[in-house]
Amino acid sequence: MANQTTGLIRIYKAAGYSVKGIAAAWKNEAAFRQEAIMVIPAMLLAFWLDVSTVERILMIGSLLLILIVEIINSAIEAIVDRIGPELHPLSGRAKDLGSAAVALAIILTLFVWAMVLLPRLF
Repeated sequence: MANQTTGLIRIYKAAGYSVKGIAAAWKNEAAFRQEAIMVIPAMLLAFWLDVSTVERILMIGSLLLILIVEIINSAIEAIVDRIGPELHPLSGRAKDLGSAAVALAIILTLFVWAMVLLPRLF
Protein backbone atom coordinates (compact mmCIF):
# COMPACT_ATOMS: atom_id res chain seq x y z
CA MET A 1 0.00 0.00 0.00
CA ALA A 2 1.51 3.33 -1.04
CA ASN A 3 1.74 6.22 1.38
CA GLN A 4 -0.73 8.90 0.28
CA THR A 5 0.50 11.71 2.54
CA THR A 6 2.60 14.49 1.07
CA GLY A 7 4.21 17.75 2.04
CA LEU A 8 4.47 18.86 5.64
CA ILE A 9 2.17 16.11 6.90
CA ARG A 10 4.53 13.48 5.49
CA ILE A 11 7.53 15.22 7.08
CA TYR A 12 5.70 15.44 10.41
CA LYS A 13 4.80 11.74 10.29
CA ALA A 14 8.34 10.78 9.28
CA ALA A 15 9.74 12.73 12.22
CA GLY A 16 7.37 10.85 14.51
CA TYR A 17 8.52 7.51 13.12
CA SER A 18 12.13 8.57 13.66
CA VAL A 19 11.50 9.47 17.29
CA LYS A 20 9.68 6.16 17.73
CA GLY A 21 12.68 4.32 16.24
CA ILE A 22 15.18 6.04 18.52
CA ALA A 23 12.97 5.30 21.53
CA ALA A 24 12.73 1.64 20.45
CA ALA A 25 16.51 1.46 20.07
CA TRP A 26 16.98 2.92 23.56
CA LYS A 27 14.38 0.60 25.11
CA ASN A 28 15.31 -2.65 23.37
CA GLU A 29 18.98 -2.45 22.45
CA ALA A 30 21.59 -2.57 25.21
CA ALA A 31 24.41 -1.85 22.74
CA PHE A 32 22.66 1.33 21.58
CA ARG A 33 22.24 2.50 25.19
CA GLN A 34 25.89 1.78 25.98
CA GLU A 35 27.12 3.59 22.90
CA ALA A 36 24.78 6.54 23.49
CA ILE A 37 26.04 6.84 27.06
CA MET A 38 29.58 7.07 25.68
CA VAL A 39 28.71 9.31 22.71
CA ILE A 40 26.80 12.02 24.58
CA PRO A 41 29.65 13.07 26.91
CA ALA A 42 32.10 12.82 24.01
CA MET A 43 29.89 15.18 21.99
CA LEU A 44 29.87 17.65 24.87
CA LEU A 45 33.66 17.34 25.05
CA ALA A 46 33.90 18.06 21.32
CA PHE A 47 32.01 21.32 21.87
CA TRP A 48 34.25 22.24 24.79
CA LEU A 49 37.59 21.52 23.08
CA ASP A 50 39.42 24.28 21.27
CA VAL A 51 39.26 22.82 17.76
CA SER A 52 38.26 24.27 14.42
CA THR A 53 34.69 24.10 13.20
CA VAL A 54 35.59 21.46 10.61
CA GLU A 55 37.38 19.34 13.21
CA ARG A 56 34.40 19.64 15.56
CA ILE A 57 32.03 18.57 12.77
CA LEU A 58 34.24 15.55 12.00
CA MET A 59 34.44 14.59 15.66
CA ILE A 60 30.70 14.86 16.29
CA GLY A 61 29.80 13.35 12.92
CA SER A 62 31.93 10.30 13.61
CA LEU A 63 30.24 9.86 16.99
CA LEU A 64 26.78 10.10 15.45
CA LEU A 65 27.83 7.59 12.81
CA ILE A 66 28.33 5.00 15.56
CA LEU A 67 24.72 5.44 16.67
CA ILE A 68 23.42 5.43 13.10
CA VAL A 69 25.22 2.20 12.23
CA GLU A 70 24.12 0.61 15.51
CA ILE A 71 20.49 1.38 14.67
CA ILE A 72 20.92 -0.18 11.22
CA ASN A 73 22.62 -3.20 12.81
CA SER A 74 19.72 -3.55 15.25
CA ALA A 75 17.26 -3.38 12.35
CA ILE A 76 19.12 -6.15 10.54
CA GLU A 77 19.11 -8.29 13.69
CA ALA A 78 15.37 -7.69 14.20
CA ILE A 79 14.60 -8.74 10.64
CA VAL A 80 16.73 -11.88 10.94
CA ASP A 81 15.10 -12.76 14.27
CA ARG A 82 11.64 -12.15 12.76
CA ILE A 83 12.32 -14.69 10.02
CA GLY A 84 12.81 -17.48 12.54
CA PRO A 85 14.81 -18.80 15.48
CA GLU A 86 16.61 -21.58 13.60
CA LEU A 87 20.32 -21.19 12.95
CA HIS A 88 21.21 -20.47 9.34
CA PRO A 89 24.58 -19.47 7.87
CA LEU A 90 23.09 -16.48 6.04
CA SER A 91 21.38 -15.24 9.20
CA GLY A 92 24.67 -15.48 11.07
CA ARG A 93 26.49 -13.71 8.26
CA ALA A 94 23.95 -10.87 8.22
CA LYS A 95 24.34 -10.36 11.97
CA ASP A 96 28.15 -10.57 11.77
CA LEU A 97 28.25 -8.03 8.94
CA GLY A 98 26.11 -5.61 10.93
CA SER A 99 28.39 -6.02 13.92
CA ALA A 100 31.45 -5.47 11.72
CA ALA A 101 29.92 -2.23 10.43
CA VAL A 102 29.54 -0.98 14.01
CA ALA A 103 33.14 -1.93 14.77
CA LEU A 104 34.35 -0.03 11.70
CA ALA A 105 32.35 3.04 12.74
CA ILE A 106 34.00 2.92 16.16
CA ILE A 107 37.45 2.53 14.59
CA LEU A 108 36.74 5.50 12.31
CA THR A 109 35.72 7.59 15.31
CA LEU A 110 38.89 6.69 17.19
CA PHE A 111 40.94 7.58 14.11
CA VAL A 112 39.22 10.96 13.63
CA TRP A 113 39.61 11.89 17.30
CA ALA A 114 43.26 10.78 17.30
CA MET A 115 44.05 12.78 14.16
CA VAL A 116 42.44 15.89 15.67
CA LEU A 117 43.81 15.61 19.21
CA LEU A 118 47.23 13.95 18.97
CA PRO A 119 48.93 16.86 17.14
CA ARG A 120 47.86 19.13 20.02
CA LEU A 121 49.59 16.86 22.54
CA PHE A 122 52.95 16.62 20.76
